[in-house]
Amino acid sequence: MWSVVKSVLAALIGVQSNVKRQQDFSSGKPLIFIVTAIVITLVFVLILVGVALVAAR
Repeated sequence: MWSVVKSVLAALIGVQSNVKRQQDFSSGKPLIFIVTAIVITLVFVLILVGVALVAAR
């Protein structure tokens, strides 16, 4: 699971290597990558909202 999180984080910021991306696509389980990316994105957005709310006080 940790490798999926690392892969999604690398892909989200655009630093994932070609070899790693090909390994991810050959795993045959895209749903786990999609769900992980959605969760990480939601957490990121919630952190940004929290920081904005604290800064606005």
